[in-house]
Order: sequence, then structure tokens, then C-alpha cells
Amino acid sequence: MNKQSIIIYNLPIIYNIFIEIKDSLNFELSNFSKDISLSKLNEKDLGNYLILTNSKINNIIESKQLVINKFPINISNLVEKINLALLKIKYSEQSNIKIKDYYLNINSRELSKNEIKLKLTEKEVDLIIFLKNSKKKHSIVDLQKYVWGHMTILETHTVETHIYRLRKKIVEIFKDENFIKSEKKGYKI
Repeated sequence: MNKQSIIIYNLPIIYNIFIEIKDSLNFELSNFSKDISLSKLNEKDLGNYLILTNSKINNIIESKQLVINKFPINISNLVEKINLALLKIKYSEQSNIKIKDYYLNINSRELSKNEIKLKLTEKEVDLIIFLKNSKKKHSIVDLQKYVWGHMTILETHTVETHIYRLRKKIVEIFKDENFIKSEKKGYKI
């Protein structure tokens, strides 16, 4: 399971309570005060993290913050909110795949780059993921077999048509003619 961390920022009483019950928590704890800069966080070491704070922090992604500003608070309700927020973060991060300078959101079926988004079909998403996960070029026959599930060689232009339309959409939206490359031995990203 991925590491999950809670960073408690400027809430020392909450941190002390969590330290007392840490054996029953399924996340790791860190304590930061206003004197310690959050910019020093090493996100790679934290895994899925959430910052628990009493006010919104600028320069931190909003979905990575849980603002607690109403007290008193029921600790079991707070733990439930934390676990739910961590699940949302994990789900969001698993659904976004980085491909070159793009992000592919498999849940919304959108390819995005610099706030520009392109809606894709399910088959286009499957095709992009297959090509992205492969180190080699793939022929039309490979794509028919692995993406479309055709077991025999069919005389069809389905693959070429899908790739043509996908390339056309990418060129129109992102002005990128090299996202899917066509070479002698097949296609690749």
C-alpha cells in the first residue's frame, strides 16, 4: 500500500492528540509550525499526503489541504474526514497519467496540457495507454490484437482511422504533430 502522511500545520493540540492514538491510525504524522516552511517538504518521501491546518495555505494544492477551523471537533469524525481526503487524493493521482508534457485523466477521458483539455473516446484512451506503456513500435496487427482484441488479421482500416482521427484532434487542440509517431515498423508515442 502507498505511504500516507498527514502534515499537521500550526495545530499543536491536534498533533498531540494524534500522537496519543497513533497506533490506531493508518497514516504517518508530521508536525509543522509557522516557523518551519512547508516549502521544505519532500513530497517524494511523503507519498500521498494531506496538510491538516486551521486556515488555507497559499501555494499548496487545495485538494492536499484539510482546513479545520471549527472547534471543538470530534476526533473520530476528524480521522474519518482525513481518511476520505486521502482516498480522494490517491484516486485522483492514480487516474492521471503523465505522457510527455501531457496528462491523461483516465476517469474523465481527457488529455490536457497547460490548462487546455481534449475529450477522448474510451478506445482513444486505451490506444494512448497501450502505446505509452510500450517501449517498442507497434504494427497495425499488434494494435488490432492488443487494443481492439481481434485475434485474427482482419482486412480493416479501423486502427488507421482511429489513429488518424486522434492525431487530427491533437493537432487541432495542441498543435502537436508528433504525439503519436508513425514509423516503418509501427506506431509509438
